[in-house]
Amino acid sequence: MITWDLWKKGFDAWEDATAKYAELWLRSPMTLVPAGSLFTAMMKTKAARDKAVASLWSAVGIPTRHDQERSLHALNQIQSRLADLEDKLAEMHAAKHAEAAKQ
Repeated sequence: MITWDLWKKGFDAWEDATAKYAELWLRSPMTLVPAGSLFTAMMKTKAARDKAVASLWSAVGIPTRHDQERSLHALNQIQSRLADLEDKLAEMHAAKHAEAAKQ
């Protein structure tokens, strides 16, 4: 048990010192400015790549993700309208049978 306590105290001291150093380093403009620039460059590269891939797929005639999402949205709208019409038709059918049953 003494060995565990000694190891735990040593680890806690190491973790505290490391955390203070890492926090100081990560808040430094010398770290943040290049990291931000790198992130910006990566995002611009990704956007250009995505645009090029979409153009390639369009040129080949294969629908892009955006095309598929637009088609899926239209299909979902059609399904919703069809379900509403089926419900209205069922209500009208039930009302007609209820009226016929009264006579």
